[in-house]
Amino acid sequence: MQTHNLGYPRIGKHRELKKANEQYWAGKIPAHQLEQTARTIRSYNWQLQKQAGIDWIPCNDFSFYDHVLDTCLLTGAIPERYHTLIVDKKLNDLDLAFSMARGYQKEGVDITAMEMTKWLDTNYHYIVPEFKANQKFSFFNQKVVKEFLEANKEGIQAKPVLLGPISFLLLGKEKEANFNRLDLIDNLLPVYLEVLKQLDQHEAYYIQLDEPCLALDLSDRERQTFTKVYQKIKQTLPQLHIILSSYFECYGKNLSTVLSLPVHTIHLDLVRCPAQLDDILATEFTKSRTQLSLGVVDGRNIWKNDFSHSLAIINKAVNALGKERIWIAPSCSLLHSPCDLDLETNEKVLTPEIKQWMAFAKQKLYEVNTLRQLANGNNSSELQAALVQNQQCIANRQTSSLIHNQPVKQRVAAITEKDAQRINSFSLRKEKQHAALGLPLFPTTTIGSFPQTKEVRNWRARWKKAELTDAEYNKLLKDETEKAVRWQEAIGLDVLVHGEFERNDMVEYFGEQLAGFVFTENGWVQSYGSRCVKPPVIYGDVHRPAPMTVAWSSYAQSLTTKWMKGMLTGPVTILQWSFVRNDQPRSETCTQIALAIRDEVVDLEKAGIKIIQIDEPAIREGLPLRKENWQQYLDWAVRAFRVSASGVQDDTQIHTHMCYSEFNDIIQHIADMDADVITIETSRSQMELLDAFAAFQYPNEIGPGVYDIHSPRVPSKAEMVSLMEKARAVVPTEQLWVNPDCGLKTRGWDETKAALEEMVNAAEELRQTVLQIQ
Repeated sequence: MQTHNLGYPRIGKHRELKKANEQYWAGKIPAHQLEQTARTIRSYNWQLQKQAGIDWIPCNDFSFYDHVLDTCLLTGAIPERYHTLIVDKKLNDLDLAFSMARGYQKEGVDITAMEMTKWLDTNYHYIVPEFKANQKFSFFNQKVVKEFLEANKEGIQAKPVLLGPISFLLLGKEKEANFNRLDLIDNLLPVYLEVLKQLDQHEAYYIQLDEPCLALDLSDRERQTFTKVYQKIKQTLPQLHIILSSYFECYGKNLSTVLSLPVHTIHLDLVRCPAQLDDILATEFTKSRTQLSLGVVDGRNIWKNDFSHSLAIINKAVNALGKERIWIAPSCSLLHSPCDLDLETNEKVLTPEIKQWMAFAKQKLYEVNTLRQLANGNNSSELQAALVQNQQCIANRQTSSLIHNQPVKQRVAAITEKDAQRINSFSLRKEKQHAALGLPLFPTTTIGSFPQTKEVRNWRARWKKAELTDAEYNKLLKDETEKAVRWQEAIGLDVLVHGEFERNDMVEYFGEQLAGFVFTENGWVQSYGSRCVKPPVIYGDVHRPAPMTVAWSSYAQSLTTKWMKGMLTGPVTILQWSFVRNDQPRSETCTQIALAIRDEVVDLEKAGIKIIQIDEPAIREGLPLRKENWQQYLDWAVRAFRVSASGVQDDTQIHTHMCYSEFNDIIQHIADMDADVITIETSRSQMELLDAFAAFQYPNEIGPGVYDIHSPRVPSKAEMVSLMEKARAVVPTEQLWVNPDCGLKTRGWDETKAALEEMVNAAEELRQTVLQIQ
C-alpha cells in the first residue's frame, strides 16, 4: 500500500509566510527575502512528510496567497484590467498576483482586486477566476514546474498538485452575458496538456488533479465534459499516472462518471462520506485496475484518528481489491489543519487530557503511515503499543466528565417554537424601530471592528504575559475606544461601534468566555492571503457562565449620544469557524451556542443597547455541497439564529452580517432569519449579489458593502455613490444602509479614516439626490 498526502499547510509552523508577506507589502523586505522564506517553508514541509513515512509528497500545494489565483497565472487567465501592470509597469509574477488579490493603487493607477469567496464549505477564501467569451489561455507561469524540480533536488519523491481544468472553470464566473464558462474548455485544455507534458518531460510520475466540483450537483453536460477532458489527457499522455482527487462529500450521481475515467487513482473522502466505499465495491470497479486512495484521516478537524474504525474501512477495501490497489491518505489537503500539536506546550492553555485527543497536520501524517503499517500486518511491539494507546485515548474521550453538562442538554430539549420568534413581524417592528432610533435615509455604519494596530496587539501580548495589570490594560483599551468613538462622531457616522480593541478574533473572543471551548497557542490555519485564524476547539457542552460583551458596549454607549451597536458573533459562524466535537450532531452543538448568544443579546438590551449585530458570515459556507442535504441544514441553522435573536422587544433592532457568499439559492432562508438589517459583501462583485435580494423582493433592510476592506486601496466618494445607485436601482431607497464590506480589523488607520470619510460623504450626496428628486 502506498501513502500520500493531498496538501500541507503553507503558512509555516510559526506563520512565517504571513509575517514575510506583510513585511514585503509594507516595503520592509525585498522580494528575494520573501522568496527565501517560501523556500524554507517548502523544504521543511517536504522533509517533514518524508520523515513521517509519506511515499508521495505534494508539491505546488504551496502558494504565496491562494492556489486558485496561482492557477489563474498558470493559465494566463489574467483579467484585462491588469494587463497594464504587465505591459507598462512590468510587474513580476509575484507582484502581479498580489495586485490581482489585493488591488493596485500607485502612481495614478487604480485597479480593483478580483472577487474572493469561500472554498466550498470551508472558511478558506479563494480568488474567483474571471472569464469572458472566447477567452484565450496560455502557459503563463512556470511555478508548478519550478517547485517540482526544487523538490527533486531535495531528494523528495514529489507529486505535483494542480487544480483540475473543469473545477477551475466551474469555480470561476462569467463576466459577459450569454455564454457559459464551460464553453472555454477547448481553449483551456491545451494549456493543461502543455503543463502536463512539461512535468512528464521532467519525469513526474504521479500528478494529482484536484476536481472538488465532482462533489457538487453536476449537469449531464458537466459530467460529459469530465469524460471528454480526461480521455483527451489519457490519449495525449498515456504514460502519465493521474490521481483524481475530490473531497468534502460523496461523488453521488457523478460516481459512474468518475469510475469510468481513465485515471490511475481515485481519491475518496471517507471521513465526510464513508458510505461511498460500499457503493464503489458494489460495482464492476472491482474488476478494473484503477487504484483507490482512502481518505481515512480527517484533514479538516483536530481529533485523533480512531485506528480501529479506519482499519475496518481499509481492510474492507483490501479484501475486495487487494493491497496493491490501495493508497492511504488524509481525507483532503491538510491546509485546513493547524501545523503541529507538539508546539502546544502550555498546559494551562491546553490541558494534557484534552490534548491527548488531538492530532494536527504533522501528527496526521504519522497516523497515515501507522495505519498503512498496521493494515499491512506489521505486528511489531511498537505498532501494537501505538494501537493500544490510540484506543485508550478514544475511550477516554468518550467517557470523560469534561464533555457532558446535563442542564445544558435539558435547556436545549426545552426550546419551543416561541423561543425562535420575535414578538411581531418585521413590518410592525420597523415602525417602532424607526420611531425609537430616528435614523436618516442611507444610515451609515461600519461592520464592527477597527484596526488592530501593532500597539493594540502589543498591549494584549503584554497583558497575557502579566507585564500589564488588568487595570493598566483596561485603561489603554478604554482610551483607544474613546478615541474611536470621538472620531466616528466627528466624521458623522450615524450608528457607531466601539471598535473591538479588546478582542482577538471574532470567534476566539467568544469561545474564551464560553464553557465547552478550549484553545491553542499555535493552532493557526490560513483564511486568505496572509490572514490566519486560530479556531477554538469545541470539546464539550456549551453555555455562557457570565456576560461577555455588555461591559464594553455599555462603556462605549456612555461616551456618546449616538447609537452604539452591540457586536456579537452568531451561533452558526461560531460553529463553522471552530474545530467542532464529532461525537454529537453539529445541529445540537449549534443550538447550545445559540442559547448562549441569546442570553448575551437579552443582557445587552437590558443595558440600553438598542442595536445589536449578530454576525453570520458563515451561514452560506455551512451549506452542504449537495442540494439534497440543504433543507435539513438550513432548518437547524436558521432556527439557531432565530433562537439567538428573538429574546428582545420589537424596538430593538437586530442586524446580521454576511460576506463572500452567493445567496440566490437560499434567499428565502436568509429572509426566514428575520434580521431587521442585513449587511452583505457586494463591492468586489459590483453589487451583483443584490440581484438575488431584488428578485426576491427582500422585505427587510439591507446594507450592501460599498468598499472592499480586504484591499488597501481607498475608494473615492464617486465610486461609492455609483455602487449605491446600482443598489437603488434594485432595492427601495428606504431599505438601504451604507457600510463597508466587512470589519476593518486588518486595515491601517490612515486608509480606514480616508475610506470612511469618503463613505459618509457618499451617503450625504445620496440623501441630497433623493431630496432633489422629491
